[in-house]
Amino acid sequence: MYNEIYMKFISKRSNIGIIRNAVSALIVDANPTITFLNELKTVISEAITNCIVHGYDNQEDKYIEMNVKVDDEKVSCDIIDYGKGIEDIEQAREPLFSTKKEEERSGLGFTIMEMFCDTFTVESKVNEGTKLHFSKKW
Repeated sequence: MYNEIYMKFISKRSNIGIIRNAVSALIVDANPTITFLNELKTVISEAITNCIVHGYDNQEDKYIEMNVKVDDEKVSCDIIDYGKGIEDIEQAREPLFSTKKEEERSGLGFTIMEMFCDTFTVESKVNEGTKLHFSKKW
C-alpha cells in the first residue's frame, strides 16, 4: 500500500480539524487502531499549532505546507512553515520551555510529538522557517 498527499493551507486554527480529518481519511485503508489514529492526530495538531503560534505569531495570512506519505510500514509527514524560525532547537525541545509564557503556553508541544512518534526531527533557520519531519509505524 502506498499513498501520498500534499497540502498547502492558510495558518488559521480552524484549519487544524480539516487537516486532521484529511490525514485520517488518507490512512483509513491501513485499518489503524483508534490509539494510533488519536496519537497521529495529536501530533499533527501540535505541529500545526506551533507553526501558527510560534512561527507566524498567530497571523492568519501565511501558509503552512504538509506532505504525508503512507506505506506498508508507517506514516511519514513533513510540516513546513516559513515563519520566524527557532533560534535554539535544543532549548525549544526541552519540556516546559515556551517562548509564549505570557499566553500561558505549557511548552510541551515537542515533548508530546516526540512521545507519539518513532522518528522526529526539527530543522529551522531564523527568519526562514521550520520543518518538522516525523514518522509513526503501524
